[in-house]
Amino acid sequence: MSTIAADYEKTDMGTIQIAPEVIEVIAGLATIEVPGVAGMSGGFAGGIAELLGRKNLSKGVKVEVGQREAAIDVSIIVEYGNRIPDIASEIQQSVKRSIETMTGLLVVEVNVHIHDVHFKAAEKIEDEEVAHNRLK
Repeated sequence: MSTIAADYEKTDMGTIQIAPEVIEVIAGLATIEVPGVAGMSGGFAGGIAELLGRKNLSKGVKVEVGQREAAIDVSIIVEYGNRIPDIASEIQQSVKRSIETMTGLLVVEVNVHIHDVHFKAAEKIEDEEVAHNRLK
């Protein structure tokens, strides 16, 4: 999906335009607030930005914006042990609610792409092994 700039909305005082990047940030924040989401999956470019020390709030989000409607794609990493359909449904509701409330745009679809599963237990075991090996 490509990001398309929204048309201007005319008011008595002038025009209002919401940048697609703003919608990406709103969708990203609404997604990571959902319990069971370990993180966003942003691909190569998102990883480079994080290595350079920049926090990318729109990582893993793509939007397509029209004059009055928006379609959103989010790519996530799920915490192991959670039911994926429940998490995906909650993300869809959260993203739709946040964007519609904050921007007034009608969200026609929220597509959730699961890219990975995060295992907390495996991470803790590795950390303990590293700490144990350092003490020897």
